[in-house]
Amino acid sequence: MKRIWLAALAGTAFVPGLAHAQISDPKPGQGAPPSGPAPAPSASPTPTPAPSQDGTVIVAPADESPIVPDDQFEAAMPKIEGDINAPLEAMPPPRGAPTPAPAPVTQGEAAQQVKDQVEQSFAAAPAEDPEFAKPLPPLSEFKVEPPVEDKVADKKAVTIRYTTHEDGLSSVGLEGLFEDLSALENGGGKAANSAMVAARAREDERLAIRLLNSRGYYDATAVSTIDQDPKTPGIVRATISATPGPLYRLGNVTVTSDPTVPPGLLLRELNLNPGDPIEAERVQGAEANVALRLPQQGYPFVKVGQRDILLDEETHIGDYALPIALGPRAVFGDIRTEVGSGTLAEQAARDAERAARRGERGQRGERRQRRARKLVFDADHIRVLRRYKPGELYDVRAVDDLREAMIATSLFSTVSVEPVRTGQAGPDGTEVVDLLVRQNPGRPRTLAAELGYSTGQGIRLTGSWTHRNLFPPEGALIVAGVLGTQEQGLTTTFRRSNAGQRDRTFQIAAQLNHQDYDAYESYTGTLSFRYSRDSTPIWQKRWTYYYGAELVGSNEDRWNYNRNQRDRGTWLIAAAPLFLGYDSSDNLLNPTRGFRIKGNASPETSVRGAARPYARFMLEGTYYQPVSSSIVIAGRARVGSIVGIARDDLPPSRRYYSGGGGSVRGFGYQELGPRAPDGKPVGGRSFNEFAIEARYRFGNYGIVPFIDAGQVYEGIYPTGQNIRFGAGIGGRLYTNFGPIRVDVATPIARKPGESKVSLYISIGQAF
Repeated sequence: MKRIWLAALAGTAFVPGLAHAQISDPKPGQGAPPSGPAPAPSASPTPTPAPSQDGTVIVAPADESPIVPDDQFEAAMPKIEGDINAPLEAMPPPRGAPTPAPAPVTQGEAAQQVKDQVEQSFAAAPAEDPEFAKPLPPLSEFKVEPPVEDKVADKKAVTIRYTTHEDGLSSVGLEGLFEDLSALENGGGKAANSAMVAARAREDERLAIRLLNSRGYYDATAVSTIDQDPKTPGIVRATISATPGPLYRLGNVTVTSDPTVPPGLLLRELNLNPGDPIEAERVQGAEANVALRLPQQGYPFVKVGQRDILLDEETHIGDYALPIALGPRAVFGDIRTEVGSGTLAEQAARDAERAARRGERGQRGERRQRRARKLVFDADHIRVLRRYKPGELYDVRAVDDLREAMIATSLFSTVSVEPVRTGQAGPDGTEVVDLLVRQNPGRPRTLAAELGYSTGQGIRLTGSWTHRNLFPPEGALIVAGVLGTQEQGLTTTFRRSNAGQRDRTFQIAAQLNHQDYDAYESYTGTLSFRYSRDSTPIWQKRWTYYYGAELVGSNEDRWNYNRNQRDRGTWLIAAAPLFLGYDSSDNLLNPTRGFRIKGNASPETSVRGAARPYARFMLEGTYYQPVSSSIVIAGRARVGSIVGIARDDLPPSRRYYSGGGGSVRGFGYQELGPRAPDGKPVGGRSFNEFAIEARYRFGNYGIVPFIDAGQVYEGIYPTGQNIRFGAGIGGRLYTNFGPIRVDVATPIARKPGESKVSLYISIGQAF
């Protein structure tokens, strides 16, 4: 291309020279203009500028007078007569003019003449084949079949196999971490081509250097090699050879900050000492420990700056310097609260905007806006939730505890708690800081439902509607119902959470209930109140308790041994139930380790003709022990006793029964224990129950084999005689709200009339 371009330039330069030669020496046949007389000079020659004495060119003024006067020009013009739009007449030829020669033929006309002559010389075109004039056949008559494809087997993609080896990392304990992060290892020993193997090897070179640097080897080097493995032909070997070099250690450790109380607090919490290896995890963990521990000891505004480590390549020592903005040492002050921006407020604003565009009032949006602008808790109620006292040294753990307590109420969409400086001096040189609570209300209403089935109880559907803040603060109204094949009921409950004190609950309930079981049929009305300290999934407590009172009116049927027949009776029962529990397990709904102990006592009086006081007691213990990462052994023991009254004087609903999904699986509900002459259970004054199961979990599923045992006794002491056993297996589906349980069991040494197989479906573990 370069040579062609230069030739073109040479040709362009030659043409003007040739033309100039033709014009300079014109000859016939060369295209030069013929010689002739020179044109006559103009009547008014253009004046030639003449130079002045100083060299300035002076141009004489041009003669601007008209060549023909205007009056002579107008007189010479022909007069316009008639229709001015008429076509012009042909001008007569001038007198004495010669006859005009034929008009010369233009180049285009000449080309057309040549074209016509050539076309005339061609032979005439043959007649068109009549086949082309026939109409086309219909499209439906066409038979279109795909062409036969030559099925040739695709060539398999070439795959290079390789093995990975490292050298030099095992001496510093990095081989495991290298294998987890290695690009060669993650490739599975296969690559599409050799370039991919080489790219992975280069990436692993950089990985090896980064890992060694993180352990304090800042002069480390790494080289990768790829060669044929002599032991395995066809497989290449990628080797990463690392040289750690010398280990760098800390020299001077300097923290730049204001004085602390007590002195040396920063260096103690930083815990970096001269001579320690300069390991990235250790250094970063030490700095994180300062940011964590200082707010627990009175410094809420501490900020850790950027570290500086100066390495000496000769001594392999690094001097460490860390600036820290300490902020004031603080004590707790008061509570402030405000409504923050959040999801509910934004949704309310969007609803109001859409309603305004439609020209509507938007009552729903207005309600949301009012609720979004309203505080869920005022400062007084938040003070009830805090576990610290004003004037105590600031501790961020108490702040986190307050936030968790507010989250546990389920009344907020978002909530935050942060310290705010007041500038007010506190004791011992401290500053008082307030806690600012930003809260966004959440949806206060909840609908819940639960469906279960068990042999003896049948299908049981429970549902509830809850308004958690109908009577602020935290005054909830709960309406719950039970609809089952053998039980129906309705309960209305008023509950005040955090009633006057953190984690305390006061509730009043009214209940109507109908139960129809083999042991008895009852129509019951209950009024009760309870004051309790309870656990929640967010805040699980070690010690829990409750105390309260119940007033029960119940109409029930029973087997009357005096008359030797079944009759009905009405009882009025007054009770004062008490409960105390200790929980060291690791999870409220799905424990895997620890134990629980629960104790119940209820002094009661039964009135039917005469008042008969008595007391009911029950003690239960559960234990959870993991034996591997996927298997947990769980055990339970429970005993109970009723003293002070004969069994037949007790209302049937207040007696003890065993059997069922929460008791002894394999037997029907209330199936164990003494029976009346008509074959129905009559209950007893004491019982004992035992259970052990192995909970094997894989992913979100689980399998649980189990063995249960128990019996009910007529006397007040659970003697342990005639204990019955049931065995079975269960399945678990683990969800974010707890496991869904399906258990199938059968009694061992089954007796006539007992269930062959029992099925239990519910939410939560059996215990």
